[in-house]
Amino acid sequence: MGIYTAPFQLAYTANGANLDTNLALNAGTYKTVVQEWDNCGGGASTPVTITVPSGGGNVFFSLQNSGGWTGYALLPPGYGICNSCKPAGPEATWKMTQKISSPSLSGSSSKHDIGGQTKYADILWNNHLIGDFSSQGLPDTSHTLVPTLQSFTYDVYFYGTNLETSQALEFDINQFFGDMGFIWGHECRIAGGHEWDTWDNVNKKWIPTGIACKPLSNSWNHLVIQVQRTSDNRLLFQSITLNGKTNSLNIYRAHGTAVGWYGVTVNWQIDGDKNQDPYSVYLDNFNFTYQ
Repeated sequence: MGIYTAPFQLAYTANGANLDTNLALNAGTYKTVVQEWDNCGGGASTPVTITVPSGGGNVFFSLQNSGGWTGYALLPPGYGICNSCKPAGPEATWKMTQKISSPSLSGSSSKHDIGGQTKYADILWNNHLIGDFSSQGLPDTSHTLVPTLQSFTYDVYFYGTNLETSQALEFDINQFFGDMGFIWGHECRIAGGHEWDTWDNVNKKWIPTGIACKPLSNSWNHLVIQVQRTSDNRLLFQSITLNGKTNSLNIYRAHGTAVGWYGVTVNWQIDGDKNQDPYSVYLDNFNFTYQ
């Protein structure tokens, strides 16, 4: 078996039916291919796109398989968390299933289902990574880590057989400390208009970017979002890369207020359409970089 990190660049080989190794790669995106050959001249290959963040940083890998995920229903018109809603509905239904072998890039994706009776109901999944309620063993009880973090990268693959059923897909990075709240919200409106929106923390509303968002059904879509907290505590929405096309945002916004706890979290949300048609989205190779 072997790994190509670029066309005609065979970076590693191993004898036998298994391959397990680490490769040191410079920052960038690699269209790698894992190739196998048999003794009769046959072969097969699988493409695996890898993004190596620039500037170093610490990475949580394969968050789609991590513990700590909690799902919530958000109902119109206010879209606050519905504390009385249950995964079985009836207002909204939802389910997260981990370690799905197909469809998958890594062999272990997660499946996210939405349905129910309430039109335009949404399902939010949230995971506390650093600080209070950390699922990653980083409670930061001394409050010395979270205030130093200023750069974040949200890197995920997603797949759906009928993504046009989705009103929108949302991908958020959140940081809270010192009575300040930073929500880098990114919403891909699909049935809602095929456009990226970003979140206004002060006025609590979505602002269109003018950038198209047209993910592909029946295909793995690769999304990379990069954001920063500036030295004067503003939010900087830097860029969105979808399926290899990067759009620079360079949007600066004021922060909001704290929410009563402390830390860094990630959100993932799927929104129901005008008929609340049921659909599913799979996540894979979900990595989060912080520095």
